[in-house]
Amino acid sequence: MKKIIATILTLFSISLVLVACGQKQADYPSAAKAESALNAGKNINGKTVSFKVAKVVPNGTLGHTMWAGKHLNFISDENPKISVKKGDTVTVKIKKAKSALGSWLITYTDLSK
Repeated sequence: MKKIIATILTLFSISLVLVACGQKQADYPSAAKAESALNAGKNINGKTVSFKVAKVVPNGTLGHTMWAGKHLNFISDENPKISVKKGDTVTVKIKKAKSALGSWLITYTDLSK
């Protein structure tokens, strides 16, 4: 009986390790790190960013916008397929980031929670 329990626990532990290894972390795990990279002149196009949504503007002038702090505006020309609200932590893949009037306008794809 002890061998069966030990075998089951070992298999369970191995499966947890494999699942954890399969999950990719964001290139920039916070909005602050992404903003620092942008301000340092780094190209973050094609990179992933995780951030806490400070505000959602579903029908803004530029499209569906999620704010991450004062200077980062994540913009999509279509509403996401998943519901996003203030306080959610999301991950996006950056299409293009450009500076305008002291803020960053960042278009994205692949939104996930």
